[in-house]
Amino acid sequence: MLRRLVVTGGATAAVLVVVAGPALAQEETATQQSLNITFFLLAMTLVFLMHPGFAMLEAGFTGSGNAANIMMKNMMVVALTFMTYFAVGWGLMYGETLGGVVGGDQFFLLGGYAGELSGNAMLSSEFMFDAVFAATAATIVSGAVAGRMNLWGFMILAAVITAFVYPLVGHWGWSANGWLSTIGFFDFAGSTIVHLVGGAAAFVAAAVLGPRPGKFGADGKPRLLAGHSAPLGVLGVFLLWMGWFGFNGGSVLNAEAAVGPVLVTTALAASAGGLTAAVISALRAGGKTDISMTGNGVLAGLVGITAGANVVAPYAAVLVGIAAGLLVSLAVPMVERMKVDDAVGAFSVHGLCGVLGTAWVGLFGTAEPTLGLFYGGGWTLLGIQLLGSLVVTAFVAAVTGVVCLVLKSLGLLRLDEGELQQGLDVAEHGMAGYPEGVLTGVGAGTNG
Repeated sequence: MLRRLVVTGGATAAVLVVVAGPALAQEETATQQSLNITFFLLAMTLVFLMHPGFAMLEAGFTGSGNAANIMMKNMMVVALTFMTYFAVGWGLMYGETLGGVVGGDQFFLLGGYAGELSGNAMLSSEFMFDAVFAATAATIVSGAVAGRMNLWGFMILAAVITAFVYPLVGHWGWSANGWLSTIGFFDFAGSTIVHLVGGAAAFVAAAVLGPRPGKFGADGKPRLLAGHSAPLGVLGVFLLWMGWFGFNGGSVLNAEAAVGPVLVTTALAASAGGLTAAVISALRAGGKTDISMTGNGVLAGLVGITAGANVVAPYAAVLVGIAAGLLVSLAVPMVERMKVDDAVGAFSVHGLCGVLGTAWVGLFGTAEPTLGLFYGGGWTLLGIQLLGSLVVTAFVAAVTGVVCLVLKSLGLLRLDEGELQQGLDVAEHGMAGYPEGVLTGVGAGTNG
């Protein structure tokens, strides 16, 4: 009797599984999609928080006379990007490919995508996520040109980057049919596609724009223009670090187990970069650590791991952090010796460390199709990675150079010397960033 009950019960259960199976599977799929959407939007929110982080870092590590202008620039870049990426950028990046070079439809989210957008929240989530990435590429430039660039000239340059430059590079490397993607180029979350784009544009813009008043002495040697608020700058670093967990973690695109290892490599690289830069700065200055350089070391490590956060082992993440911390410590003074005034080291952090991180995949990638040189993958992937970074650098530099020269010819690139002495808060906005008498001491009265 007992055996019969067990058999009967088993048969009944089997029937229930057969009948309910499709319904349960459908419910599980819907639940997973809901989790993915929630995860993606939370990641987007973290990436959005990087923008106040950029603003705080840029303002804190430069003079007080430009603090409000810097906040205004960063606020306007985000607003501008949502409009330019909606109108043009998304279509150029993810529209139907034209020869692997550029997308050719979905502008203003029109065409077939519009219907899918209203019926599939994942697509709308992806638009939001990518839009804040686009804004990041432009915001990187803001730091390099702090303290002397015309606000509207900067907004024109930012519009070109977010509507045209970043989307084209993104199509090459992230669209399934982009020419870089088809030859095997790999950039998980944007060491090249986001950070090198911003870093290369930052270098060219700063070079064409010229230095802040007082940056170089009569002998041509660079001078320190002290920031006015180290605490504000460090808070910016923390916000960027936190936002990077969304930047890299969200690039997994789904709420799945692969997110965990990505966050581990991200944290390790940032930590190694910051510690390395702190030690180097202390060795240079008789034991006194440089706060801004340490912050740049953290960011350098983050940029360095972004291309390969999901394909390198934890030890390789530590190594790229150390390499990035060393690179940024050497590169910042090197750029100054070139007579380029990059106010926050944007090129060193985002440009050079973007190349480093992209190459790191070709060295330490652990599995096909991203098997690196040190894992028996040969030289091919490393060559492809370096080719991608080289082409992107040349393209971004050329476009940025042309735009800046046009702005210069129109009188929209640099403010005049009288306005620069006032500080951009007063010159551009008719107000001081801080009430009179609030700030005293080093950096308080400078407009650098």
